[in-house]
Amino acid sequence: MAMHPALTVGFDLDMTLIDSRPGIKAAFEALSAATGVYVDADLAITRLGPPLADELAHWFPAEDIPAIAETYRNEIYPVHAITGSPALPGARESIAAIHGVGGRAVVVTAKYKRNAERHLEHLDIAADAVVGDLWAEGKGAALIEHGATVYVGDHIGDVRGARTAGALSVAVATGPVGAAELRAAGADVVLADLTEFPEWFEGYVREAA
Repeated sequence: MAMHPALTVGFDLDMTLIDSRPGIKAAFEALSAATGVYVDADLAITRLGPPLADELAHWFPAEDIPAIAETYRNEIYPVHAITGSPALPGARESIAAIHGVGGRAVVVTAKYKRNAERHLEHLDIAADAVVGDLWAEGKGAALIEHGATVYVGDHIGDVRGARTAGALSVAVATGPVGAAELRAAGADVVLADLTEFPEWFEGYVREAA
């Protein structure tokens, strides 16, 4: 069995560590122009969290989605979405807080892994590992594999992923789901945003010790 450091924290990416709305909007507009199929990019970015195929299903026939997704991920997204997506306040400081106690920060996201890595590289967010293409309960296996005891996300799907892994669910109300709904879904801790994470984390580590 693999050995893990004493403390590993998992993070979602979109609307947890980064504000991907501007980049994804630009990418969907480019996809619409390339395919000639109308995509309401403003609506699409209100539904971030679930896998790309879920959003494409609103606009394209099912049989076309695999090819469209491939084009989007490998040709359109890297060009249009990376540079326009800023880090959310507190993102770098949260990772630094974990590294400051010798812990590891692992990004587990529904996004295509290489594009997630591109975002982190562009923004100089120093994750120790990145796992992509996982959603909701599917995130649980990666969290278990990496020994994560905490998972931080903005969506009910992230709460479900944490629960599946037996990890503490820390929710940030920076995405499409409000604080009350995150609490109702079973989040153990709800923060307004990641600027509150380092102080919370300091207390969590102190209590654990």
